[in-house]
Amino acid sequence: MLNCIIIEDQPPAQRILQKYISEVEILSLKGTFPDAIKAKYFMDMEPVDIIFLDIHLPKMSGIDFLKSVPNHPKVILTTAFSEYALESYAFNVVDYLLKPISYERFLQAISKLKLNINETPEGSETIILKSGYEHIRLLTSEVIYIKSDSYYTEVTTLEKTYISNDSLKQWLEKLDNNYFCQVHKSYLINIQHLIKVSGNIIHLTNTSLPLGRAFKKYFMDTYLK
Repeated sequence: MLNCIIIEDQPPAQRILQKYISEVEILSLKGTFPDAIKAKYFMDMEPVDIIFLDIHLPKMSGIDFLKSVPNHPKVILTTAFSEYALESYAFNVVDYLLKPISYERFLQAISKLKLNINETPEGSETIILKSGYEHIRLLTSEVIYIKSDSYYTEVTTLEKTYISNDSLKQWLEKLDNNYFCQVHKSYLINIQHLIKVSGNIIHLTNTSLPLGRAFKKYFMDTYLK
């Protein structure tokens, strides 16, 4: 059973989420809070696995709440405003639900949540990088992007760049497509390091890369909605 809370100031939205949560066996609703301050007090005393979080809240916005709780539980954002989708990825949210939320769309978010919970704890999932005769273990959260270069790939992390024997196609097959996406014939990026998109330029942690025309629609429709 997963303990969850709702942070939402509108009673109709509260009631819809409460109803949806009550119909999912793995979820146990522990509280509904009209603002993030009250929710933070509760979280100091009780364990919480999942937060259903609105963005426009009194006293403290949902985004400011996430900034103030660096080691927050899993978060599913619920909002009527789509313009915060890109910024929300910086906080590694599970999903971004636009109001009015259908039950089908809610279940899709829960499905993503179940996948996340069954994985290695967040930030500790690892991959093995084959570089020449070496096998190097890396945290996937530290990988910013992977570049295809002739017969090998360059894997750029927060610390350094590694040369890998694997092709871009092989990386696509082994990495979680919830976080890794091909954005150009030569580049695969980690969505967790996405800062913003300006036209056909993707801005990531410490770098900027081109967004290929053939990949743009899928990328925008899948990761920025």
